[in-house]
Amino acid sequence: WPLPSMAPLALCLALLAMAVATVAAETRPLDMSPSSFDDQYRGCVPAMTAALPALNQSEFQNNPVFAKTWAKAVAMWQSRGSPLSPLSPEEAIAIMAYSIDNSKLYWEFNAAVRTAGSSRREYRHSFQYNTLHFLLTQAVLKLRDTQGQKCHDVFRGVHDVQFEAQPGDEVRFGQFASSSLDREVAQRYSNDMVFKVHTCHGVDIQEFSDEPHLREVLIPPFETFQVTNVTREGGKIQIQLRSARTYSNYNCEWLRGDNTGDTTGGA
Repeated sequence: WPLPSMAPLALCLALLAMAVATVAAETRPLDMSPSSFDDQYRGCVPAMTAALPALNQSEFQNNPVFAKTWAKAVAMWQSRGSPLSPLSPEEAIAIMAYSIDNSKLYWEFNAAVRTAGSSRREYRHSFQYNTLHFLLTQAVLKLRDTQGQKCHDVFRGVHDVQFEAQPGDEVRFGQFASSSLDREVAQRYSNDMVFKVHTCHGVDIQEFSDEPHLREVLIPPFETFQVTNVTREGGKIQIQLRSARTYSNYNCEWLRGDNTGDTTGGA
């Protein structure tokens, strides 16, 4: 009689899976993300723009994930007839490449942005997304001016991680953080916690997204927030953030070359 014995086994496996899922949620401090590569390119946009073609070619060769996703975004842009926009075609395509749902580029790029600023040596040796970082930064700054420098109340869902913060803390996401004007959209991406964010430097990117129904607002890594409240709602942690200022550790770093005290070519 094997069938009755399956029920306890199934129950045991289900409980085990639940336990594993519970343990899988990583706990991290929500802080100023000191290892973030947060360049705003103040005063060097023309020089960076001039360097972009050669830099882009090099990064395509060294980063097939970037090259493949970029090509897909170019096709998306062209299929729309390359509409008029305050952004350059490259900046618009950068947003499209970034926002392709659940793409490998999204995860790898944000992981790199969160850690590449740990030192100048780390940045020079490991960061393979200078083109995308520069174009996204310029796109965010241009759209903010075009959209009237207004603030947005948005929601950001995260999964498999629980952030720890206290009211009064000053924090950053330390990456280009996707959020939504629709709380229900954010909750679909969350099994652990939700951020309720008042952002004054994030920009509405719906018209550049392949999924405009997500009502996405893109928050840059250099915007800082004050934690105003931390609560539990329906088994999820909610952290409320209010825009405070912008802050960067780096500026025009690529153009500094190796004259940083750190070298990529040895002594």
